[in-house]
Amino acid sequence: MHLNRTASTALMACALAVSAAPAPGAAQDRPAPQAAAVHRLADVPYGPHLRQRMDVYLPARAATAGRPAPVILMVHGGAWSLGDKARGGVVREKVARWAERGFVLVSANYRLHPGADPLQQAQDVAAALAAVQAQAARWGGDAGRVVLMGHSAGAHLVALVNAAPAFAQRAGAQPWLGAVALDSAALDLPALMAAPHPRFYDRVFGTDPAFWRQASPWHALAGPVPPLLLVCSTERADASCGPAEAMARQAQALGGRAEVLPQALSHGEINAQLGRDGGYTRAVERFMASLDAQVARTLGF
Repeated sequence: MHLNRTASTALMACALAVSAAPAPGAAQDRPAPQAAAVHRLADVPYGPHLRQRMDVYLPARAATAGRPAPVILMVHGGAWSLGDKARGGVVREKVARWAERGFVLVSANYRLHPGADPLQQAQDVAAALAAVQAQAARWGGDAGRVVLMGHSAGAHLVALVNAAPAFAQRAGAQPWLGAVALDSAALDLPALMAAPHPRFYDRVFGTDPAFWRQASPWHALAGPVPPLLLVCSTERADASCGPAEAMARQAQALGGRAEVLPQALSHGEINAQLGRDGGYTRAVERFMASLDAQVARTLGF
């Protein structure tokens, strides 16, 4: 399908708006308030760069019968070039829902483009995972019960790490339970780059097809990998459910488990509303509960 210049410009503006941070002053652009039942450790380093920092939200109570708490590692979006771990739309509802129920919730920054390309950003996510696992015990968390989660560009990075465990192994990470990718259209990058697409993809991923394949979660799949839930918006102009379904089929064909969860929410709402009580949050929780009995108990299943 060919787009005229007006439609292409509108699509690019839409993609930038939903992938990048909200306008200053928007409610989800403000730092998330700290809940009374949660203690926040701010800017914990996992590398030497100033962007290699994470915020750790600790539950005030033990997860279940004094056992170590499961951990959620959240990776923000922002077109690989923007965004921050502390924005309300990234963590507010998730902390209120899951940290207060007994999870350790970690929200990580990573180096941004143009200072780092998406492969280097995926290495940052892997390094953050390894650091979370190394420090989980001192936070009351369980290094063996980590769920990866990311939105938009962060969903691409999480899907890539989940599809290519060598990223995490090289960083010293242990196995994790699975991953939740919140609305990324960048799952099969060669296909994305060959079709009409917003220009920011060209700035971030360049023009080298070999690099596209290296940074493509679909192409990284080579065998069974940790379970993956792909949440996709049915409201996006640049549809993300088609790439999500293709990614799930490929993972399944290679002996893995992958599920697609379409939602009639905007790209931004898929992130900001996750954690609010309702069918969407409960569907994501059912996936997480299926990964591990301790996670299920912490969620109240």
